[in-house]
Amino acid sequence: MAATKTKRKPVHIATSQRYPEGSQIMWGAIRLLRTFTLHDIEGKTRINKSTIRTYVLGLESAGYLERQRPVKAQGRYQKTHWNLVNDTGVDAPRVTRDGKPVTQGRRREQMWRTMRILGEFTIPDLAINASTEEHPVNEGDVKHYCMYLTRAGYLQIVTPGKPGNRPGTGTRQRYRMLKTRYTGPQPPMIQRVHQVFDPNLGVVVWPKGGDA
Repeated sequence: MAATKTKRKPVHIATSQRYPEGSQIMWGAIRLLRTFTLHDIEGKTRINKSTIRTYVLGLESAGYLERQRPVKAQGRYQKTHWNLVNDTGVDAPRVTRDGKPVTQGRRREQMWRTMRILGEFTIPDLAINASTEEHPVNEGDVKHYCMYLTRAGYLQIVTPGKPGNRPGTGTRQRYRMLKTRYTGPQPPMIQRVHQVFDPNLGVVVWPKGGDA
C-alpha cells in the first residue's frame, strides 16, 4: 500500500513561531489575485479572516488597495472587493490598521543589511554603521542579535574577545558574515521562544526542528 503523502499544515494551524510572517503570505495572495474579497485571501492562505481584515484595511488606508463600490445583485449587496492599485514588489508592506508604517524590526533590517556590506565587524562597528537618525542601533541590540546569528550559523567569530587589565584595553570580539548564509533581504528573526526563524526560507533554522 502506498504511503500517504503528508500535506503541509495550513498557516492558521501551524505554530505562530514557525510561520510568523502572515503579512508576507497575505501580500503574496493579494498580488496573485489583484482583485479579491477577504474570503478569497482566506482560501488562499488559511489565515483567519480577522487577521486578513486588519491587514487589508491597513493597506487600503496606506493607498496600496482601493475598495470597489458595492454592487447589488438579486436584492443583496455582493461581498466587498478590493483592487491592488500600488504593487510595490514581493516584499510585503508593513503597516498598522490605520495605514501607518510599522517600524518594529527596522533596526534588525539595518543590522542585517550592514553585516553583508561590512563583511567583518565588531559590535561597535555594526552599531555605528547600522544606525540611522530615525532608528539608532545600540550595542546591546547588536550583541543580542549577533549572539543568536552566531548560534544559527550566519556569523562566525574570527577573533574572540578578551578583557583587558584596565578600562579601554582588551580585544573586541570580531565577527564575519558568511556569504553562503545570506538567504535574502529579510533579517532572521529572534522569536520569543528563543529560536531563530528565517523568513526568506520560511523555516526555523535554530534550533533545527524548531525545538526551543
